[in-house]
Amino acid sequence: AKPCLQKDSIISMSGARGTIGYIAPEVFLRNFGGVSYKSDVYSYGMLVLEMLGCRRNGKARAECSSAQYFPQWIYNQLEQGEELNDEGMMNGKERELHKKMVVVSLWCIQTNPSSRPSMTTVVDMLEGTIESLQIPPMPSLAT
Repeated sequence: AKPCLQKDSIISMSGARGTIGYIAPEVFLRNFGGVSYKSDVYSYGMLVLEMLGCRRNGKARAECSSAQYFPQWIYNQLEQGEELNDEGMMNGKERELHKKMVVVSLWCIQTNPSSRPSMTTVVDMLEGTIESLQIPPMPSLAT
């Protein structure tokens, strides 16, 4: 996008497309604010959560089924101190990195775009320590 002139990079969002689980709320519900680069931050957060394997597609269980909002299930697991998709295959350092990526992703999927970090901040958070991160509030769509 950087090589494009600004007048060539603005597109209409009236015909927004994408996979529902990855689309930021403001794309289809205008009362959450306007579409911006923070919409991409939301999509990134949902993608990372999916890639980390927090959703067990192959092992459907009641507590992580589609009947419960996906981020809410992750928050419930973190509150209970349960590991997310560990299955005993990660060492301590990998487990810490996994948790850090989950927490950063939860910041990325905040309902209010102004509560989401910029991608520069996301990189800083991922390069920092797990101790420097706080678990964000649960997005309002999850309650």
